[in-house]
Amino acid sequence: MRVEGPRYTERFGAVRINEVQKVLELDSGRARELTPYENVAVQKIEEGAIKDFEEKMVIVIPTKDEKLKLLEGVISGIPHECLILVVSNSQRKRIDRFKMEQDTLRQYCHFTRRQAYLVHQKDPVLAKALAGAGYNHIIDQDGLVRDGKAEGMIAAIFIAMMMKKDYIGFIDADNFSPGAVWEYVKCYAAGFYMSRSPYAMIRIIWRYKPKFGEGVYFRKWGRVSEVTNRCMNSLISIRTGFETDIVKTSNAGEHAMSLKLAGLLSYASRFAVEPQELISIFEDFGGVMPMACKTAAKHGIEIFQIETRNPHLHEDRGTEHLKDMLLPGLATIYHSRLCEKETKEKVLAELLQQNAINPGEEPPMPQISPPPKNIDIQKFTKVMGRHMESCSALEGK
Repeated sequence: MRVEGPRYTERFGAVRINEVQKVLELDSGRARELTPYENVAVQKIEEGAIKDFEEKMVIVIPTKDEKLKLLEGVISGIPHECLILVVSNSQRKRIDRFKMEQDTLRQYCHFTRRQAYLVHQKDPVLAKALAGAGYNHIIDQDGLVRDGKAEGMIAAIFIAMMMKKDYIGFIDADNFSPGAVWEYVKCYAAGFYMSRSPYAMIRIIWRYKPKFGEGVYFRKWGRVSEVTNRCMNSLISIRTGFETDIVKTSNAGEHAMSLKLAGLLSYASRFAVEPQELISIFEDFGGVMPMACKTAAKHGIEIFQIETRNPHLHEDRGTEHLKDMLLPGLATIYHSRLCEKETKEKVLAELLQQNAINPGEEPPMPQISPPPKNIDIQKFTKVMGRHMESCSALEGK
């Protein structure tokens, strides 16, 4: 594929935030010797190089009571070299949606002969493995992993570490286009290929997010993304003294990172997880506060924002869902240790305008889980490793 090279990079302490890079060509042809300076403005990344990164990557699909056809379509778009991990929090009592997901995944893997794993977020073995490894932060009072997308993502990070993968990518289960899913993973691999640091994050920005009415309107920005990006950029601008609009992917559900970086970040619960990842990077490596990891600071944290060719097609969940996303996302900025008076006022004004809070209220403090870096992965593997065979779509019973 061909992707624009990083034309501009904003630096914030040890963090390098690259300007949005567009995918120019999904298939750039056979491998050949490049002419001099061909890769100066445009990066041509050979298919073989992309496959090398895909083999080291696990793609996680968090899902909860999603339509089975949608879930199967997302799985079908993931390149064959990647390991698939579905983390489900679907219902099991009234109708066993999880059993239906198992059947769908096993049938798909039977015919494609590829490996995939399906783990239920409320699996008692998963909770036992996390507790035994010293990570009780996402365990609820009932002794099981809490509800929430972020909690499922954290559990997936531990499983990826156990499976000795180098990279982890996340893709939401509500995507209508398998071709877009395929492109997301190619963009993840391209970003890791371009990175100069082993501590890298790739965040997807959709080219368009169409709305369907009497016709089709190809909307460029989601409403939540516009607001959250403004506040995130305000937080950076005040600290650096130079106004910026560099961050375009505060709410990027489709994103990937090296497991070296994933182990260093703190994670907010539910819909605050994606903005909190950026907040964690800026707090720990922005240079305003002491560096959280000297080795990572030495290499630098590199953030790529890659714009896809495929539009993002997903189900419209209504305005209430937008508020559910906006409030926790902006709360991570408001309660950040970096946030000062001007950005706090901007956050409050945005929330009031969207009727997400009442006058005089503050956004609630997000529930933050600490970095996974101190987990005892051997103890986690001892419990969870034996259990993974039953979670396998090829071998599970």
